[in-house]
Amino acid sequence: MNILVAGGAGYIGSHTCVALLEAGHTVSVVDNLLNSKIEILEQIKKITGKAVVFYQVDVTNEAAMETIFSEHMFDGVIHFAGLKAVGESVAKPLEYYYNNVVSTLVLAKMCRSYGVKRFVFSSSATVYGDNKVPFIESMPLLSTTNPYGETKVMSERILMDFAQVNNHHSIALLRYFNPIGAHESGLLGESPNGVPNNLMPYMTQVAKGKQAKLRVFGNDYETIDGTGVRDYLHVCDLAEGHVAALNKITAGVHIYNLGTGCGTSVLQLVEAFEQANGIKLPYEIVGRRPGDIAECFADVSKVAQELGWTAKRDLVAMCKDAWRFEQRLLS
Repeated sequence: MNILVAGGAGYIGSHTCVALLEAGHTVSVVDNLLNSKIEILEQIKKITGKAVVFYQVDVTNEAAMETIFSEHMFDGVIHFAGLKAVGESVAKPLEYYYNNVVSTLVLAKMCRSYGVKRFVFSSSATVYGDNKVPFIESMPLLSTTNPYGETKVMSERILMDFAQVNNHHSIALLRYFNPIGAHESGLLGESPNGVPNNLMPYMTQVAKGKQAKLRVFGNDYETIDGTGVRDYLHVCDLAEGHVAALNKITAGVHIYNLGTGCGTSVLQLVEAFEQANGIKLPYEIVGRRPGDIAECFADVSKVAQELGWTAKRDLVAMCKDAWRFEQRLLS
């Protein structure tokens, strides 16, 4: 299939481009490079031996997207394009609502206009709010705890309503948990611009000496050690989940959790990283971060049954691969 990957130069998008190319698909990428780098496209080519078509365009630019769709016959769209930091979304709600919701509207409109029937949406476990774990796809969505999560709920509703009146379209809403790690080659990984918002790249920067110490946001949650618990999964497993969804979804809307089904606390992840890589990580406990919840992990039985997808890589691989990638970076 010929697939458009919106946000394909980003962390999850780039790994998904690799998985798509290795599965025999052709790929076009549209990305504004706000939180990614153009060099990533060359790394994708080094890994796969195949190039992607690239457009440096913001997905909210409807006129530019119209031109791209008119020049290709896409079989499917995978939508990663969006701002993604929970804490930042609390501080910058308007930017998050505009970017994340308008990008979904524009892509859905293009799919309707150009007859693109397959649409895979990068949703998030944040849509569950402070529900009881493990999170199950059939749960009613409570009020989310941050604007980022709200943008994902809104986008899901837009796509559900879209599918109601465009019933030949196949839409997958993939609610995934906490991707970490990097491609085993060390050529692709999470390399955010500026100070990292996510835990693993902050940890690897501390290990490298780029950051002085890790900040752990809160140790007074009702969890195993007081720190937040999350369902960490390898980014390559996550990428393969997108390919499975793209290949298998039928007409209608399909919702799947992508995770391991296991919760790991922040301090447990720190310990796993230290043991996997033989490096001590200095850290300090600071106050809770706005918008965070105590626990977040998935029930993954539905995706295993319907798509045949399960996460294969363990926490040790996630930690080793992330550190291998960080060591390759020049700064």
